[in-house]
Amino acid sequence: MLSADSRELSRQLQLHQQKIFPPTSQKTIRQFTPAEAAYYIGIGEGYLRQVASEGHGPEPLANGRRVYSPEDMDRIRASLDEKNSTQKYVPIRRAGEKLQVVAVMNFKGGSAKTTTSAHLAQYLAIRGYRVLAIDLDPQASLSALFGHQPELDVGEGETLYGAIRYDEPRSIADIVRATYTPNLHIVPGNLELMEFEHETPTAIASGTAESMFFARIGEALAPIESLYDIVVIDCPPQLGFLTMSALCAATSVLITVHPQMLDVMSMSQFLAMTSELMAVVENAGGRTSYDWMRYLVTRFEPNDGPQSQMTGFMRAIFGNRMLQYPMLKSTAISDAGVTKQTLYEVDRAQFTRGTYDRAMESLNQVNSEIETLLKSTWSRK
Repeated sequence: MLSADSRELSRQLQLHQQKIFPPTSQKTIRQFTPAEAAYYIGIGEGYLRQVASEGHGPEPLANGRRVYSPEDMDRIRASLDEKNSTQKYVPIRRAGEKLQVVAVMNFKGGSAKTTTSAHLAQYLAIRGYRVLAIDLDPQASLSALFGHQPELDVGEGETLYGAIRYDEPRSIADIVRATYTPNLHIVPGNLELMEFEHETPTAIASGTAESMFFARIGEALAPIESLYDIVVIDCPPQLGFLTMSALCAATSVLITVHPQMLDVMSMSQFLAMTSELMAVVENAGGRTSYDWMRYLVTRFEPNDGPQSQMTGFMRAIFGNRMLQYPMLKSTAISDAGVTKQTLYEVDRAQFTRGTYDRAMESLNQVNSEIETLLKSTWSRK
C-alpha cells in the first residue's frame, strides 16, 4: 500500500508541476522597482536615478518608469566601483577573506528551515554575492523551490552524495547547477542522500575510507571555494552523518525555531544530542568552532501572547545569540510556496499590498541581520 501511495502521489505531483510550470516554461526572477533596486544595491533612490540617467541603468518603460533586473543591479554596482575608490559596492570576497558556510538546521520539521535557507540564499545573490545553495535534505524541498523537482530532474549522483560518497566520488564542479537567479548556484537533493547515512557505518567499521565522514563535505567544497563568497546549506531535519559533516564544514550556524512549547522542548533535546555527538567528532579531529551561531524565531505571530512569551523566554536564556528580528508568519510566503516560489520571485500585485510589504520587510530585516554577521566575520562594516 505504501508503495502504491508513493507512486500515485509522485504522479499527481508531476501533473501539478506541469500545470504550474509547463514543459516550455522556465522559472525566472522578477524585476524590481527603483526603491527595491536602490535598497539591494546599497544606495539612495535619488542617487540611483542619477546613475540611471548617466546611462548605467535599464531603458525606461513606455510609462517612463524603470524596473531593474538583478543583472542591471550588478552592472550598476560595477560602474559605481569604477568611479569610487573608497567605497565598494560589489560585495564579493576580497583577498584574505574566507568562504562563509552557513548551516541552517533544526531537528523538528515545521521550523521554516527550508524557507529560511531559500530566502537567505536568494537575498544574498540579489545583493551581489556569489552564492551556492546546497540541499542536504533528502526531502529536497529547497531544490523544488528553485525549480529542480527531485524525482524528475535530479539523477543518480547529481546530489551532494555524488561528491561525498566513499566509492568513486564525483567532482562537485560536475554537480553544481546554475539557477534562474544570477549569482546563485545550487547542488540539488533527492532521496539518494540517505545512502550516505547507510554507507558511513560500514566505511567506519571497515576503515577503508580515505577520510572520515565529518570531513567529506568540507573536502568536496575545497576545489570550488574560490568561486563563491557564501554557501548556504539546508541541513536534514535529523542529526545524522550528513548533518554532522555539514556542521564540520560550516563556519556559522543558524538554528530556526518556531516559538511554541513543544518546538522549544524538541530543540532542547536536539541541542543536547548535537553537543554530545559533536564532542565525539571534535575528539576525532573534526572542526566544531564557529564564527557565530544564532537562533532565529520563525513563523512568528506578534499578536499571539504565548508566542511572545516563549520568544521572551528564549531571549532571556540565549541573549544576543538570538537574532533581533523574527521571521513573521505570512500568508504571502505560504501562498508563494504553493506555486514553488519565494517572495523574491512573486509579483507584489498578486497579494494585498500590506500583507506583501509586511512579509518582505520581515524577510529583509532577518536577511540583512545575517548579512551583517557575515560581513563582520570579514571585518567589514
